[in-house]
Amino acid sequence: MDIEERAIRIAQYIVENDATIRAAARKFGVGKTTVHDDVTKRLPEFHPLLAAQAREVLAVNKADRHNRGGVATKKKYTQAA
Repeated sequence: MDIEERAIRIAQYIVENDATIRAAARKFGVGKTTVHDDVTKRLPEFHPLLAAQAREVLAVNKADRHNRGGVATKKKYTQAA
């Protein structure tokens, strides 16, 4: 799979699944930096619409990450008790 194809597949996965960068990295076996670079730097050059859609999902996820972290911490400590 070449870089362009990977970037498209990652962005499609993010949009279709409301996935985080971390989840996409796990799914495709690449690093978080690679996912971020594919979606924000490489993809806009050859597929700007898909890049915009993926960036929108990632922006929502970034804005909500403090809530997910709080839920994870609460779960951790309620299971330990």
